Amino acid sequence: EDSCVNLNDWRRLIAHVPQNIYLADCSFAENIAFGVKNSDISFERVKYAADLASIDTFITKTTNGYSSLVGEQGVRLSGGQKQRIGIARALYKNSQILILDEATSALDTMTETKIMNSFINLNKKITIIMIAHRLSTLSKCDYLLEIQNGKAHKTLVNIN
Repeated sequence: EDSCVNLNDWRRLIAHVPQNIYLADCSFAENIAFGVKNSDISFERVKYAADLASIDTFITKTTNGYSSLVGEQGVRLSGGQKQRIGIARALYKNSQILILDEATSALDTMTETKIMNSFINLNKKITIIMIAHRLSTLSKCDYLLEIQNGKAHKTLVNIN
């Protein structure tokens, strides 16, 4: 039983942003604070996470702002908007380890750069693991591990 408690504690340290984001047919705020009871959602934290993910301006321009419904699977949203909500969701969780799996692949270069700069300005105690095919996505990383054919091919340290 202790190992289950430790495993759950460990899982709480991690936030994951997959390439394809699941969105529930509920509000922007509920999707960003996914899994949190409505009464426990911190709107300040939702707005802060959305701002870091460069989706706040879009959300505030919708008819009902953060209360606007995203539609089933975010049917009313572009791929980039869905990804930014997924990034905001991970940031809302306030985890110590953030795993980004092609999390910016649907974003334009300018938006991706803005989000990457937001990550750089986060508390340095956060570890970010990024999986990306575009080398420009990884340009601000401290370390780069290239994997080819299932094996670590080479490690570049401090590529900046």
